[in-house]
Amino acid sequence: GDTYSIQSVTRSEGILKVFLDDQITLQSTGKVGARGLRPLEFGQRRARNPSRDIKATFDWEKGVMRSESGGETSEVALPPETQDRISVMYQFMNLTASGDYVVMPMSNGRRVELYTYRFVDEVRLKTPAGEFQTLHYERVISDATENKAQVWLAKDRFNFPVRVVFDDPKGLHLEQTIVSLQSR
Repeated sequence: GDTYSIQSVTRSEGILKVFLDDQITLQSTGKVGARGLRPLEFGQRRARNPSRDIKATFDWEKGVMRSESGGETSEVALPPETQDRISVMYQFMNLTASGDYVVMPMSNGRRVELYTYRFVDEVRLKTPAGEFQTLHYERVISDATENKAQVWLAKDRFNFPVRVVFDDPKGLHLEQTIVSLQSR
């Protein structure tokens, strides 16, 4: 139909589990329209520390995002076409080629920031789900306190993200690579 639901679950594995035993679940639900994804709710849950949970609701008519985190509620301005931490990766599927940069508002559930991605190159990428001709983008950051992000989009699969790499300033490195892709 015209709705979507995306869930991402990240668990500590291997040696990391000794130092950081946690599970983080991100959930985004919303509508699908002519301009792509339009989030209505975003949530982040931590299995080991619920005090860091976040719930955000997007009120597009009023142009505000309501955020609940740490027992506090706030409202922030909601620019048109804002994405959340999960939907942003799938919004690439709705982009048309228009230069070397992609700019979009992105919310982490607490605030909204402008994210800029720069086209890096085209590369053939081998994954467990097969080989893909990809468009490689990286997030443009202005200082060392921002999270780095890279995404590889399958050109012949509607710019579906087949590899994503995140690096945070504290040294945490997270890679996600597609293992299977099924059409319905």
